[in-house]
Amino acid sequence: MAERWPATQYLRQVKGVGALTALVYVLIVGDPKRFARSRAVGAYVGLVPASRNSGNSAPQLPITKQGDQLLRRLLVQASHYVLGLGEDSDLKRFGLQLAQRGGKNGKKRAVVAVARKLAVLLHRLWIDKSKYVPLRSATA
Repeated sequence: MAERWPATQYLRQVKGVGALTALVYVLIVGDPKRFARSRAVGAYVGLVPASRNSGNSAPQLPITKQGDQLLRRLLVQASHYVLGLGEDSDLKRFGLQLAQRGGKNGKKRAVVAVARKLAVLLHRLWIDKSKYVPLRSATA
C-alpha cells in the first residue's frame, strides 16, 4: 500500500491513525491542494457544527454530517483511540480538557472536536510532508 499511495506514510505517524484510516483519507480527499486552508477539511468531512442564527439566538446544533460517512466514522474512531489509549499529545490534552468542562455531553463533544482537529492535522502533515510531533505546544 505504501508504494502505491506514499502519502499514507505521513498520516500514519499519528498514533491511532491506521492503514485503513490513512488510505480512506487520501482517497476521499484526493488532491490536498484543492483546500486553501487545512481547516476547510473539517467542514468537508462534516465535522463542524451546523448554524442557524435567528435574531439574537444562536443555538448550538449538531454536526452537519456532510461529506463521506466512512471517513467521518474512521476519524471519530481514531479520536476515541487518541483520547483513550493514545500517547500523551496535544490532541489528547485538548480533548480531555474539553471533556472536563463540557457537562453531560462533554465526552461526545470532545470526541468530535478531536476528530475535526485530527482531520486538519492529517491534511497539514500531508501538505507539508513533515514529521509529526505529538507535544508541539509543550516543547514550544
